[in-house]
Amino acid sequence: MLLTVDVGNSQTVLATFDGDRLVGSWRVTTAPRATADELRMVWRGLLRDTEVSGVAACSTVPALLPSLRQLLDFLEVPVVLIGPGVRTGVPLHVDNPREVGADRVVTALAAHEMFGRTADGGRPVVVVDFGTSTNVDAVGPGGQFLGGALAPGVEVSLDALASRAAQLRSVELTCPAQAIGKNTVAALQSGLVLGFAGLVDGLVARIAAEIVTQFGTAPVVVATGGLAPVVVGSCRTIGEREPDLTVHGLRLAFERQQSAERRVGAP
Repeated sequence: MLLTVDVGNSQTVLATFDGDRLVGSWRVTTAPRATADELRMVWRGLLRDTEVSGVAACSTVPALLPSLRQLLDFLEVPVVLIGPGVRTGVPLHVDNPREVGADRVVTALAAHEMFGRTADGGRPVVVVDFGTSTNVDAVGPGGQFLGGALAPGVEVSLDALASRAAQLRSVELTCPAQAIGKNTVAALQSGLVLGFAGLVDGLVARIAAEIVTQFGTAPVVVATGGLAPVVVGSCRTIGEREPDLTVHGLRLAFERQQSAERRVGAP
Protein backbone atom coordinates (compact mmCIF):
# COMPACT_ATOMS: atom_id res chain seq x y z
CA MET A 1 0.00 0.00 0.00
CA LEU A 2 1.37 3.42 -0.96
CA LEU A 3 1.09 6.17 1.65
CA THR A 4 0.88 9.75 0.42
CA VAL A 5 1.31 12.70 2.79
CA ASP A 6 0.46 16.30 1.88
CA VAL A 7 1.63 18.60 4.67
CA GLY A 8 -0.20 21.91 4.30
CA ASN A 9 -0.05 25.07 6.38
CA SER A 10 -3.33 24.30 8.18
CA GLN A 11 -3.99 20.61 7.60
CA THR A 12 -2.07 17.46 6.71
CA VAL A 13 -3.75 14.95 4.42
CA LEU A 14 -2.69 11.32 4.53
CA ALA A 15 -4.03 8.85 1.96
CA THR A 16 -3.37 5.24 1.06
CA PHE A 17 -3.47 3.77 -2.44
CA ASP A 18 -3.76 0.25 -3.76
CA GLY A 19 -2.41 0.80 -7.26
CA ASP A 20 -4.30 3.86 -8.53
CA ARG A 21 -7.28 3.24 -6.24
CA LEU A 22 -7.67 5.52 -3.24
CA VAL A 23 -8.32 3.26 -0.25
CA GLY A 24 -8.47 5.66 2.70
CA SER A 25 -7.73 9.28 3.59
CA TRP A 26 -7.46 11.36 6.77
CA ARG A 27 -7.12 15.07 7.59
CA VAL A 28 -5.30 16.19 10.72
CA THR A 29 -4.22 19.61 11.95
CA THR A 30 -0.66 20.47 10.97
CA ALA A 31 1.61 21.01 13.97
CA PRO A 32 4.58 23.00 12.59
CA ARG A 33 6.83 22.16 15.53
CA ALA A 34 5.98 18.46 15.81
CA THR A 35 8.90 16.11 16.32
CA ALA A 36 9.56 13.03 14.23
CA ASP A 37 8.32 10.87 17.12
CA GLU A 38 5.07 12.85 17.34
CA LEU A 39 4.52 12.51 13.61
CA ARG A 40 5.20 8.78 13.84
CA MET A 41 2.58 8.41 16.58
CA VAL A 42 -0.06 10.24 14.52
CA TRP A 43 0.66 8.23 11.40
CA ARG A 44 0.69 4.94 13.29
CA GLY A 45 -2.62 5.78 14.99
CA LEU A 46 -4.29 6.50 11.65
CA LEU A 47 -2.78 3.65 9.65
CA ARG A 48 -3.04 1.00 12.38
CA ASP A 49 -2.21 -2.36 10.76
CA THR A 50 -1.88 -1.07 7.19
CA GLU A 51 1.27 -2.40 5.53
CA VAL A 52 2.98 0.46 3.74
CA SER A 53 5.17 -0.40 0.74
CA GLY A 54 6.20 3.15 -0.14
CA VAL A 55 5.72 6.79 0.86
CA ALA A 56 5.35 9.95 -1.22
CA ALA A 57 5.26 13.25 0.66
CA CYS A 58 5.38 16.99 0.15
CA SER A 59 5.35 19.90 2.59
CA THR A 60 4.68 23.62 2.38
CA VAL A 61 5.80 24.09 6.01
CA PRO A 62 9.58 24.67 6.16
CA ALA A 63 9.69 24.37 9.97
CA LEU A 64 8.33 20.83 9.76
CA LEU A 65 10.69 19.57 7.07
CA PRO A 66 13.53 18.44 9.41
CA SER A 67 11.14 16.29 11.46
CA LEU A 68 9.49 14.95 8.31
CA ARG A 69 12.85 14.03 6.78
CA GLN A 70 13.94 12.36 10.01
CA LEU A 71 10.81 10.23 10.07
CA LEU A 72 11.06 9.32 6.38
CA ASP A 73 14.72 8.32 6.81
CA PHE A 74 13.63 5.92 9.54
CA LEU A 75 11.26 4.04 7.22
CA GLU A 76 12.46 0.88 5.49
CA VAL A 77 10.44 1.39 2.30
CA PRO A 78 10.99 3.49 -0.86
CA VAL A 79 10.39 7.16 -0.10
CA VAL A 80 9.94 10.17 -2.37
CA LEU A 81 9.91 13.63 -0.79
CA ILE A 82 8.86 16.08 -3.50
CA GLY A 83 11.19 19.05 -3.78
CA PRO A 84 13.94 20.52 -5.95
CA GLY A 85 15.80 17.77 -7.79
CA VAL A 86 12.92 15.28 -7.78
CA ARG A 87 11.73 14.60 -11.31
CA THR A 88 7.96 14.82 -11.52
CA GLY A 89 7.79 15.20 -15.28
CA VAL A 90 6.08 18.59 -14.94
CA PRO A 91 7.83 21.34 -16.94
CA LEU A 92 7.79 24.55 -14.91
CA HIS A 93 7.25 27.50 -17.27
CA VAL A 94 7.83 30.18 -14.65
CA ASP A 95 10.55 32.73 -13.87
CA ASN A 96 12.02 30.80 -10.92
CA PRO A 97 11.03 27.09 -10.72
CA ARG A 98 12.41 26.81 -7.16
CA GLU A 99 9.71 29.20 -5.94
CA VAL A 100 6.88 26.86 -6.96
CA GLY A 101 5.54 24.87 -4.02
CA ALA A 102 5.79 21.10 -4.28
CA ASP A 103 2.04 20.81 -3.66
CA ARG A 104 1.28 23.00 -6.69
CA VAL A 105 3.58 20.87 -8.86
CA VAL A 106 2.02 17.52 -7.96
CA THR A 107 -1.49 18.99 -8.14
CA ALA A 108 -0.72 20.18 -11.68
CA LEU A 109 0.56 16.68 -12.49
CA ALA A 110 -2.67 15.07 -11.31
CA ALA A 111 -4.83 17.68 -13.04
CA HIS A 112 -3.20 16.95 -16.38
CA GLU A 113 -3.30 13.17 -16.00
CA MET A 114 -6.90 13.05 -14.77
CA PHE A 115 -8.50 15.90 -16.73
CA GLY A 116 -6.06 17.15 -19.37
CA ARG A 117 -5.17 14.04 -21.34
CA THR A 118 -7.25 13.46 -24.46
CA ALA A 119 -7.15 11.06 -27.40
CA ASP A 120 -5.68 13.76 -29.64
CA GLY A 121 -3.03 14.98 -27.21
CA GLY A 122 -4.22 17.15 -24.35
CA ARG A 123 -6.18 20.16 -23.22
CA PRO A 124 -5.32 22.89 -20.72
CA VAL A 125 -6.58 22.76 -17.15
CA VAL A 126 -7.16 25.44 -14.53
CA VAL A 127 -6.94 24.17 -10.94
CA VAL A 128 -8.62 26.08 -8.12
CA ASP A 129 -7.23 24.86 -4.80
CA PHE A 130 -9.18 26.09 -1.77
CA GLY A 131 -6.83 25.81 1.20
CA THR A 132 -4.96 28.13 3.55
CA SER A 133 -4.43 30.17 0.40
CA THR A 134 -6.67 30.12 -2.65
CA ASN A 135 -4.53 29.03 -5.60
CA VAL A 136 -5.70 29.38 -9.19
CA ASP A 137 -3.10 27.60 -11.33
CA ALA A 138 -2.84 27.08 -15.08
CA VAL A 139 -1.67 23.82 -16.66
CA GLY A 140 -0.92 23.68 -20.38
CA PRO A 141 -2.15 20.97 -22.76
CA GLY A 142 1.21 19.21 -22.52
CA GLY A 143 1.10 19.10 -18.72
CA GLN A 144 3.37 22.12 -18.26
CA PHE A 145 2.85 24.32 -15.21
CA LEU A 146 2.26 27.84 -16.49
CA GLY A 147 1.92 29.73 -13.20
CA GLY A 148 -1.17 31.19 -11.63
CA ALA A 149 -2.61 33.46 -8.96
CA LEU A 150 -2.39 33.26 -5.17
CA ALA A 151 -5.00 34.84 -2.89
CA PRO A 152 -5.78 34.54 0.83
CA GLY A 153 -7.86 31.56 1.86
CA VAL A 154 -11.42 31.86 3.14
CA GLU A 155 -10.53 30.90 6.72
CA VAL A 156 -7.48 33.18 6.74
CA SER A 157 -9.67 36.12 5.72
CA LEU A 158 -12.27 35.27 8.36
CA ASP A 159 -9.60 35.05 11.08
CA ALA A 160 -8.12 38.37 10.01
CA LEU A 161 -11.52 40.09 10.15
CA ALA A 162 -12.34 38.62 13.55
CA SER A 163 -9.00 39.69 15.01
CA ARG A 164 -8.80 43.16 13.47
CA ALA A 165 -12.44 44.36 13.61
CA ALA A 166 -13.80 44.83 17.13
CA GLN A 167 -17.48 44.29 16.20
CA LEU A 168 -16.94 41.28 13.94
CA ARG A 169 -16.48 37.67 14.99
CA SER A 170 -15.91 34.20 13.61
CA VAL A 171 -18.94 32.62 11.97
CA GLU A 172 -19.77 29.28 10.40
CA LEU A 173 -18.55 29.18 6.82
CA THR A 174 -21.71 28.34 4.90
CA CYS A 175 -23.43 29.79 1.87
CA PRO A 176 -26.07 32.39 2.82
CA ALA A 177 -29.58 32.36 1.41
CA GLN A 178 -29.05 35.74 -0.25
CA ALA A 179 -26.29 38.23 -0.92
CA ILE A 180 -27.89 41.02 1.13
CA GLY A 181 -27.16 40.00 4.70
CA LYS A 182 -29.79 41.11 7.22
CA ASN A 183 -27.49 40.63 10.22
CA THR A 184 -23.78 40.50 10.97
CA VAL A 185 -23.49 36.73 10.59
CA ALA A 186 -25.29 36.65 7.24
CA ALA A 187 -23.33 39.66 6.00
CA LEU A 188 -20.02 38.00 6.87
CA GLN A 189 -21.09 34.75 5.21
CA SER A 190 -22.10 36.65 2.09
CA GLY A 191 -18.85 38.56 1.92
CA LEU A 192 -16.70 35.51 2.55
CA VAL A 193 -18.45 32.74 0.59
CA LEU A 194 -20.06 34.72 -2.23
CA GLY A 195 -17.18 37.19 -2.25
CA PHE A 196 -14.60 34.45 -2.72
CA ALA A 197 -16.77 32.80 -5.37
CA GLY A 198 -16.69 36.10 -7.25
CA LEU A 199 -12.93 36.38 -6.76
CA VAL A 200 -12.41 32.88 -8.14
CA ASP A 201 -14.75 33.41 -11.08
CA GLY A 202 -12.97 36.64 -11.97
CA LEU A 203 -9.50 35.10 -11.83
CA VAL A 204 -10.57 31.97 -13.72
CA ALA A 205 -12.16 34.07 -16.48
CA ARG A 206 -8.98 36.12 -16.93
CA ILE A 207 -6.66 33.10 -16.81
CA ALA A 208 -8.89 31.12 -19.17
CA ALA A 209 -8.86 34.02 -21.66
CA GLU A 210 -5.05 34.08 -21.61
CA ILE A 211 -4.96 30.30 -22.13
CA VAL A 212 -7.31 30.56 -25.12
CA THR A 213 -5.08 33.26 -26.60
CA GLN A 214 -1.98 31.10 -26.14
CA PHE A 215 -3.32 27.65 -27.05
CA GLY A 216 -6.60 28.28 -28.86
CA THR A 217 -8.49 25.97 -26.50
CA ALA A 218 -10.61 26.70 -23.46
CA PRO A 219 -9.44 24.94 -20.27
CA VAL A 220 -11.37 22.57 -18.07
CA VAL A 221 -11.66 24.06 -14.57
CA VAL A 222 -11.21 21.75 -11.58
CA ALA A 223 -11.75 22.52 -7.89
CA THR A 224 -9.90 20.82 -5.06
CA GLY A 225 -8.84 21.51 -1.46
CA GLY A 226 -10.38 21.20 1.98
CA LEU A 227 -12.50 24.37 1.71
CA ALA A 228 -13.80 23.67 -1.80
CA PRO A 229 -17.22 22.38 -0.61
CA VAL A 230 -17.86 25.75 1.05
CA VAL A 231 -17.38 27.89 -2.06
CA VAL A 232 -17.67 25.74 -5.19
CA GLY A 233 -21.47 25.67 -5.22
CA SER A 234 -21.48 29.46 -5.60
CA CYS A 235 -18.89 29.54 -8.42
CA ARG A 236 -20.00 29.79 -12.03
CA THR A 237 -16.75 28.85 -13.73
CA ILE A 238 -15.87 25.51 -12.08
CA GLY A 239 -16.86 22.44 -14.06
CA GLU A 240 -15.14 19.57 -12.23
CA ARG A 241 -14.41 18.63 -8.63
CA GLU A 242 -11.70 16.32 -7.31
CA PRO A 243 -11.10 16.65 -3.55
CA ASP A 244 -8.03 14.39 -3.60
CA LEU A 245 -6.12 15.93 -6.49
CA THR A 246 -2.89 16.58 -4.55
CA VAL A 247 -2.54 13.08 -3.08
CA HIS A 248 -3.24 11.62 -6.54
CA GLY A 249 -0.40 13.82 -7.76
CA LEU A 250 1.87 12.43 -5.06
CA ARG A 251 0.97 8.91 -6.18
CA LEU A 252 1.79 9.74 -9.79
CA ALA A 253 5.07 11.43 -8.81
CA PHE A 254 6.07 8.36 -6.78
CA GLU A 255 5.32 6.07 -9.71
CA ARG A 256 7.34 8.24 -12.10
CA GLN A 257 10.29 8.39 -9.71
CA GLN A 258 10.27 4.60 -9.27
CA SER A 259 10.10 4.08 -13.02
CA ALA A 260 13.03 6.43 -13.55
CA GLU A 261 15.12 4.61 -10.93
CA ARG A 262 14.34 1.25 -12.53
CA ARG A 263 15.45 2.56 -15.94
CA VAL A 264 18.70 3.87 -14.45
CA GLY A 265 19.37 0.56 -12.71
CA ALA A 266 18.47 -1.60 -15.70
CA PRO A 267 21.44 -3.40 -17.33
